[in-house]
This record gives sequence, C-alpha cells and structure tokens, in this order.
Amino acid sequence: MTKCVACSGLFSSVFAAALAVSSAAFGADLVIAMPNWPSGQATANILKVSIAKEFGLNADVQELGTLLAFNGMEKGTVDIQPEVWQPNLENVIKTFVTEKGVVVLAKHGVPAWQGICATPAAAEKGLKSITDLSDPEKTKILDTDGDGKGEMWLGAPAWASTGIERVRANTYGYAKDLTLVESEEEVALAGLDIAIATNQPLVFACYAPHFIFDLHKIVRLAEPPHDASKWQLVGANDPLWITKSTASTAWDTANFRIGYAAAFAKKHPDIASFLEKVDFTPEEATAMSYALEVDRVSPHDYATKWVADNAMRVDGWAGK
Repeated sequence: MTKCVACSGLFSSVFAAALAVSSAAFGADLVIAMPNWPSGQATANILKVSIAKEFGLNADVQELGTLLAFNGMEKGTVDIQPEVWQPNLENVIKTFVTEKGVVVLAKHGVPAWQGICATPAAAEKGLKSITDLSDPEKTKILDTDGDGKGEMWLGAPAWASTGIERVRANTYGYAKDLTLVESEEEVALAGLDIAIATNQPLVFACYAPHFIFDLHKIVRLAEPPHDASKWQLVGANDPLWITKSTASTAWDTANFRIGYAAAFAKKHPDIASFLEKVDFTPEEATAMSYALEVDRVSPHDYATKWVADNAMRVDGWAGK
C-alpha cells in the first residue's frame, strides 16, 4: 500500500482545526441561544458582552430555534434564550416553565404586538380588513407569479408565530384563496422594499417592535378584538395541530422576555439576578433591528458598542 505523505499533513491540519473548534466550545462558561431575527441576535450578543464585562465569563452564542433552546435549557446544554415571545410559545412555556420548572422567564417583558399588515398600495385598493383577504376579487391584486392567486408571507419556517398565522388563515378562510409563503425574514423584507418602491400591493404577517414602521408607511389590517374563547390551539407536538386548531380573532397582547435555565440560576444566582434587571424598551428593540438589517452592523459589533455606550446601565443590572 502506497503511503500518501501529503494526506498526513492534510489530516493533521484538519485534526488541529477540529481540536481548536472543540476547545473553543468547551472553553465557554455558558451558552446563549441566538434567534434568527435581528433584535434577538443583538440581545444575545449584548448579554454575551455584558456578562463578560460584569462577571468575567465567556459565553458561546449559538444560533438555535426556540424549541431547541428550551430543550437545551432542560438538558443543560443551553443557559439563556434572549427573546421568548408570548403568547406565541404558551404551550412550550407551559411544558418547560410551569410543569417541569426547568426554565425561568425574567419578570420584565418588552411590550409587543402581532398581526397582518399591508403596503399603502394594497390598502388603497381595498385591503384594509382581515375579512378582505377572503375575497378573491380583492386579493388577486397580490398575484405576482401570474397563477391567479395572491401571495402572502406568513413568517420564517422556524417561528412559532408562522404556524399560528397558518391556523388563522385557515380559520378566517383566506388560506383557500391565497398562496401562503414561508421564508426567512430577510428575504421577505427585501420583497417589501421592492413592493414599496414600485407601488406593488403586498400583504404580510408583521410584528412590532420592528424597524419597518420607521422606514415605510405600513397599514395594519383591522381585526375583531382578541377573544380567548375563539383561540383553540392544539399542542405543536401533535403533527396535525395546525388543522386541529382555530383562531378567528386578533392576537392577544404580546410581549417577549429573557428565559434562562433554572439549573443555571442555581449555579450562577448573580447572573440570574442580572438577567432579571435587564430592561430593554420597544424603542431599543427597534433600534437593534434597524442597525442589523438596514445599517448591516454585525450583532457582535453592535453589542460591543451598545455595552460601551451604556456602561453605567449595565453596571446597574449587575448591582454595581
């Protein structure tokens, strides 16, 4: 058998690289899950930089979906999730926070809301209410691919809200006349920019705080007020939960807050106390998303500057 001399050098390099990655992962003192939306990405990194500043601990920021983050907090592989949305994740919260007690939600919540929005062109052409979406004569103006049906963005594939928006589309009835699209938010926002620039009618799932309301004149579609009796959501562990669930009124009042593992809080009560004092505002969450998505600042660079600019406030969170 002929020995490959070059291969041995290649394998050594690969092994060294793998060892370096492994060492970096094991060198972290804690793990922060990072969502795939901008304010969550900024917050994850602000927590990382702040914890290093105040407690001298190295946090590894890992991009993880919320359900994976909750499972990780139960198993001890994840310590913090920076944005847990309610009521989107009520079933998850019930399981991990209320029943199992393995995750704690910080008391401070950032006020938020969710719904369906339209561009000015869509509103001007008659799409002003959620009931208008069930009229195919009205929604045909949303057709961009020539198939005779309009399109509507529901959210990113991994978001809990996306499945719930599909439930709402089924219950209200507009699912049958619209092509419901799931894609990453960055793709949807690029489409929104083009639609605004070309005066193209567009309807899409929306939420606030978000920078799009600073950039564009967005119209929120009118809906019946939230009625809890008309929201019957089956747990997402049922593969047919979307078809078995119903939701025929507006979303309930929303908020998001930091979640952290109960085991982590016992090990690091000082950091748990710090997390309880973090008090971001809706305006700050909007500024985060604007910086990351519009100004194209990296989450870590944004966090580094934010912590430096707010050093006294961060010290206060740490009780200094």
